[in-house]
Order: sequence, then C-alpha cells, then structure tokens
Amino acid sequence: MTEYLKIADPEWFKQRVTGIVFCVVAAFALLAVRLFHLQVIGGEEYRRLSASNCIRLESIDAPRGLIFDRRGDMMVDNRPAFDVSIIPRDAKPVEETVGNLADLLHFTAEEFMEKIREKRRLASYKPVLLRQDIGRNTLAAIEVHRYDLPGVVINVNPRRHYLYDQSAAHVLGYLGEISNEELSCGKFPDCRPGDFVGKFGVEKTFESVLRGERGGRQVEVNAKGQVVRVLQTVDARPGHNVYLTIDRGLQQKAEEMLRGVAGAVVAMDPGSGEILAMVSSPSFDQNAFVSGMTYDQWEALISNPNRPMENKAVQGEYPPASTYKIVTAIAGLEEGVIDEKTTFYCPGFYRFGNRVYRCWKKGGHGSVEVVRALAESCDVFFYQVGQRVGVDRLAQYATALGLGSPTDVALDHEADGLVPTAAWKRKKTGIPWQGGENLSIAIGQGYNLVTPIQMLGLVAAVGNGGVRYRPQILKRIENTQGDVVRSESPTEAARIEFSEKTMELVRRGLWEAVNTAGGTAFRSRWSAVDISGKTGTAQVVGRKEDETADDQEEVAHHHKDHAWFVAYAPSEEPKIAVAVIVEHGEHGSSTAAPIARAMIETYLGGKSGGQKLAKRE
Repeated sequence: MTEYLKIADPEWFKQRVTGIVFCVVAAFALLAVRLFHLQVIGGEEYRRLSASNCIRLESIDAPRGLIFDRRGDMMVDNRPAFDVSIIPRDAKPVEETVGNLADLLHFTAEEFMEKIREKRRLASYKPVLLRQDIGRNTLAAIEVHRYDLPGVVINVNPRRHYLYDQSAAHVLGYLGEISNEELSCGKFPDCRPGDFVGKFGVEKTFESVLRGERGGRQVEVNAKGQVVRVLQTVDARPGHNVYLTIDRGLQQKAEEMLRGVAGAVVAMDPGSGEILAMVSSPSFDQNAFVSGMTYDQWEALISNPNRPMENKAVQGEYPPASTYKIVTAIAGLEEGVIDEKTTFYCPGFYRFGNRVYRCWKKGGHGSVEVVRALAESCDVFFYQVGQRVGVDRLAQYATALGLGSPTDVALDHEADGLVPTAAWKRKKTGIPWQGGENLSIAIGQGYNLVTPIQMLGLVAAVGNGGVRYRPQILKRIENTQGDVVRSESPTEAARIEFSEKTMELVRRGLWEAVNTAGGTAFRSRWSAVDISGKTGTAQVVGRKEDETADDQEEVAHHHKDHAWFVAYAPSEEPKIAVAVIVEHGEHGSSTAAPIARAMIETYLGGKSGGQKLAKRE
C-alpha cells in the first residue's frame, strides 16, 4: 500500500523522471565531448593514422649505371628481377600465409618465418624480403594464388647482369648485399638493409658514381595489403655510366690464352698508362653473387688452391726471376760497375765462397757483354753485376722503376711487393745480409717479390723512354643523357732519370731477346712488328746446387717454376706493353711469351680495333 502511494505521489514521480533525464543528458554530453575530441581536437592525428592504414610509401630502387669498354661495347647491364616480400600486418594469419607461399617457392615455412623473426624490430607494415629473383613460372603461380596470399608483395627491381660469363670478373667486380658494418660506416647514406652495393673491382671503386638516387611512390592498399591504386610517384634517378680503358676484344683474347691455367695477364698503352686488358685466371661467375650463391658454391671458390677470388694481376706477389735482370743491368750501367764493353765469362756456373751458383744453360754462354746477357739471360753475368752493385744500390733502382710499392691503380687490395735491403733483412730476421744473397737478388730470386702490374709499369717505362704512368682503368663517366661528367687524363707517376746510353743498351738487349737466334724469346718473334721483351723462370722451391731450370720433369706440378714474360711493341714507338705470368708454367720462353705475342698480334693487327700495321718485307 505504501509503495502504491509513492508511485501515485506526483512529487516522487517527478524526481525519478528528472534523475533519468539527467543521466541521459550526461551520457549524451560525454558522447558529444568524446566526439568533439576525436573530430576537432585530435582529428588531424586520427586522420593521419587512418590514412596510414590504407596509404603507404613504397621505395623504388635506382638502376645502376652501365659499364662499357673503351670502344663503347657494353659489358655490364641491368635486367628486371621479381622479388617476393611479405608485410606481417597484412599477412594474417601469418603462419598460414607463409606456409602457402613456401609451397609455391619450394622452401620450408620455417626458413621464411626465421627471416620474419629477424626483422621483428621493423614496423609490422614494413615489407620483409623473403626471396629474390624468382622465375617467371613462380611469379605466375603466385599471381594465380594471389587471394590466398594476403600481405605478399612482388616488386620488380633492376638486377645487375654481367653480359659475358666470367669475363673481366676481377676488373668489373661484383655486387653483394650491404652489411651492417657498411650501413653504419656512413659511406652509404641512401642505402637500406637488403640493398646491393659494390664489393670488389670497378663496382666497388666507382660505387658512388654507379649508384643512382632512390625513388618512391605513394599507394593505396586494401585490407589484404594489395595495391588498389598509385597516388603519386617520384621516379628513381639512374646512376652514371662508366667507360673503362679495357679493350674487350683484347680482354677476351687474353682470357682465351689463359684458359685452363692459373696466372695473370695485364696490358697497357705505354704512352698513357691506360690498361687495355687485365686477366686473372681462373675466374669466377659474378652473376652468381647477384642471383644468390649457396654455401657449397662459396666454399668451393675460397678453398680452390688456384685462388679464383684473387686478382693476381694486382694482388699476386711472385719472384720476378730473370725479368729483374732489367733492373740489375740498369743499376750496373748507371753505377759504372759495367759498361757497353764489359764482358764476363760464363762456363755454366759461378763459384762464390764455398758455393757454386749455376747458370740456366749447363754448357754456359762463353764471354758475354750486357746486351747479349739480357738477350740470352745469362745468370753468371748478372751474378757478377749483382755482387759488385750490392743489395742496397739494387734496391734504389728497383724502387725508382716502381717495384716495392703499389702502382695506385683504381682497384682494391693492391699488393706492395717487396724490394729487400740489408736493413730490412736484419729487422725481419735478425740476421745480417750475406754476400751470396746479392747473387740471388740480382737474377730476381731470393726475397724479391713483384706484382704483374708493377712489372708491366717497369717494362712500359723502358719502352717509352723513361716515363712511369699511373695505371688507368677509367676512361670517362657519362650521365644517362650522354654528357661527360668526368674524364681521365694520363698521370705521370715518375720520370726515370737514367742516361740515354743506359736505356739504349737495355732496349737493345730486350730487342735481341726476341729477334735474334740466341734470344730466349726468339720463337715468339713476329715478322710484322718488332717485339722487345724479357723472359723469366721464377723458382717456387729451392734447387739443389747441381740442378738447373731444365731438371723439372719429375717435379710435382705445384712445385714447378712460374713462367714470366714482359714485352712491348713495336720496339721503336710502342703502342702496347704486356706482362704475363703463368703459375707453374716452367719456362717463360715456351709458356708466357706466346701469350704475349698473341695479344700483341691481336691489338696491333687490328683484330680488336687496334692500329693496323703493314707487314714488313
């Protein structure tokens, strides 16, 4: 009865209605305040966040500049490659999507999940690269199953392509994925994880020139992360094109001549220092580094005893053997130890102290002077010159001729070589220099070490009259419109201040080595053009006192001597200089000299566009 009276009481009813109305009004007020905050106060921020869910920025890789030879023949190009990435936020459920994708790419799902876990620090809407350079059949399979692969993205990127299999690999170099150390060093400001940069050769030396400027585009995507439309694009800017001094025809000839053996060939224009060819054998496939190399492939490369990853032309250090007699002859003449008429008798050996030093020719050369000693490479003659000059004065002339220090060619990891002195040996071994060591040093054995490019610079300087040029690998750089943005000019490294008489005698000796019957390279003469050169046979292991260079038939291959030949042609006004070393090739005259002759014929005979010379009567 009491409850009924309360309900019937108008005042009580009014209070209840007022309370309800107040609650409703308060609720709507709170809702209005919230809407005001969302739409007015925080509207801009929420609009930005909303847009980021459907509008994204995508990077566009810049095509690298192309690489050409001196005549404009393309050596390195770019090709389209299809890369597969996944955006974890859009690929839900991730495990199921990854499993479907792994089946199509013939990989395990765990491999892909591991890559995704490695990139956990990245924002979930950032793509994670799973597989590079898939084939067109795989691309078609992914497109067919597109709706079963939410968050999977396929990008078309330019990929490096080396046109000639393994050709000029040590000059051109290769690309590799940028490392964390490279990213943090500050030298690659526009690079990101997953980008490819030059790791070796020209690709590394001219990385900043070849690498273009990255572009981008703003795209709208749907809930599955698939692009609905492109809103805006900023085009990437390609890198500059690089023209090398290499003559591709001559390069291919040198590669053909070295096929199947270990060694190096390097050729230069003696009048400018331009490198015409540079070959290190065996070579490697640069495209394998771009498309992806397996662990087994990499192990096979680095464990190969013939060292295919080493550029032997600039990194290989070898005893110069008898090619060093050029240095000894110059030192003896300049120091007045010998002159044009000085003769020494060679019976086939030379006795010094309690030891007998053999000449390569068992029967000896008889009485020889400096020109014939160079032509016939008489060890006994140069033993006695070296004994009189001494190691320290020999070192001065070797250094002046460019041995013992890098040539500054624009390629990484150039070796120094070694020009020994008495002080060097005492510091290195704690043992004083011995008189008998002068004899070994004088014929290019002992502690002497040179690189093929150093010996090339030496013989080129002898041929051109005494100018050592810095070896030049770059001819010019052009932009995509064909405008020259940089060109290289010959750079003199040093002028050799030796007397004209000394240089005349040495050049005569090198001419006779090829063009007279007793010369060590007589079999490699060319009737069309005079070639001047010097052979060498570098010991790999020491010989017994009664053993000569001819006693190697029973020696294991890896213990056989290295074969040298350095040359220039034509003899009077040289257009090409060549240095050849064949590892374990035994004799420079029979192994290295024919390679040099073939290259000279190719270049001067016009087969690679070189100057055509008329055949002499």
